[in-house]
Amino acid sequence: MYPRSLQLACALALGSALIAGPTPALAQISLTVAIAPPALPVYEQPVLVEEGAIWTPGYWAYGQDGYYWVPGAWEQPPDAGLLWTPGYWGWGDGGYVWNAGYWGATVGFYGGIDYGYGYSGRGYDGGRWQGDHFSYNTTVSHVNITNIHNVYSQPGASRSAGSHVSFNGGQGGVSARPTATETAAAHAQHRAPTPTQTEHRETASRTPAHAAELPPIAPRPVAASGNAERDRANQQEQDTLRSGQEQQRQQLQQRQVNEHAEAARQGASASGNQALERQHQVQTQELVQRHATEQRSLQEKQTRPAPRPAEEHAEPHAR
Repeated sequence: MYPRSLQLACALALGSALIAGPTPALAQISLTVAIAPPALPVYEQPVLVEEGAIWTPGYWAYGQDGYYWVPGAWEQPPDAGLLWTPGYWGWGDGGYVWNAGYWGATVGFYGGIDYGYGYSGRGYDGGRWQGDHFSYNTTVSHVNITNIHNVYSQPGASRSAGSHVSFNGGQGGVSARPTATETAAAHAQHRAPTPTQTEHRETASRTPAHAAELPPIAPRPVAASGNAERDRANQQEQDTLRSGQEQQRQQLQQRQVNEHAEAARQGASASGNQALERQHQVQTQELVQRHATEQRSLQEKQTRPAPRPAEEHAEPHAR
């Protein structure tokens, strides 16, 4: 195993250093560590609320304290026609190498990792571009069809991951190798993760491991719109959201406390306690990410210009 100091130095170089290795150079290689990433957790994909966004699956990133979970999220691509190739961990040169994800015209190699929700290890079947519009495969994508109408159903696709292995190569890793098409996709022109994706990763790195460490969700006053009736309705929506989110935080906190107590009662092993800690970390980060998405969606809804009365759009009567 590499010395801890070397692991930390590599972690601090995430996103900037280029570390060569025998892993296929299909994406930017930015980090090498000695310890294999944990298994992919089971989680529920949040419902799509903003048309045009593409699902980017959750993954294990590495920081000063080791691996931490970055929840999956619906992300707006940098340009129409682009698809997301997820990053992946691959064994090479005595360590696990991180190959960063990217946006491109086609989906490249992502280690054969079954991330679920359209990313089965090869390509992406959660949706497709049709001209300037993105259509969603409702078989694997959790879409609110009341608001999102560009949808289709592709039988045979799987919503959840069939395998939870999170790395390629090495002992216990996925043995997939890139196809010629995937290799070409990696060498074609592509775009780096968006600032929003980078922000999600940084938020996840700072998120506490337990719901008890999260602050209570404080009341949030809405911005004045100049319409008192609309402001009252907006504030009521905001208060309802805050109340529901705080209840969810408290429920998760109690659940995690109970699970810790049960593990102690049963005399869980060190590895069992580590697995429970990782599970709680994922749960807490998913909660924070979901609440942030809900808050952003509500703010966007409330700040849209109010529709003008129909009579204001009517043509004036001829005299």
